[in-house]
Amino acid sequence: MSYDPSPSHPYRPPGPTPAYDPYTYDTYPWAPQEAPEPAGRRRPQRHAALGHHSDLRVLRSAYRWQRRVATLTALGYFVLFLILSAFAPSFMTSTVTDGLPTGLLLALVQVPVTWLAIALYEQTARRRVDPIADRIRKQAELDAKREGTR
Repeated sequence: MSYDPSPSHPYRPPGPTPAYDPYTYDTYPWAPQEAPEPAGRRRPQRHAALGHHSDLRVLRSAYRWQRRVATLTALGYFVLFLILSAFAPSFMTSTVTDGLPTGLLLALVQVPVTWLAIALYEQTARRRVDPIADRIRKQAELDAKREGTR
């Protein structure tokens, strides 16, 4: 085996270091760098760029809350059914009416509970997630129109 002492990336001559931007990463040093816009020609923005907007964090947390509610509704009931089946067999085999054991009744109730989880998911989407997503979508359209007129 031979040792190759040459660097694995092209040599970049020393120069002024650009200002630190936490949202860009110099992943590919061979990629061409964009030329900065002249300072006099750029209009100041009224709001932060969409990628750095706090509404995206709000949307993510609302969507996360929505998933948790729906998931815990369906899985919580199913886990309760499994725990009762494993640790309370006498309760699950007791009869509610003539010939209908409690375990079978609880198993049949799983279908409406799943429908309830779906209904909760849709309701929280309409009430919490969709308005935030619509607001972000409208803001993105406005940003795109503003960029198009420049």
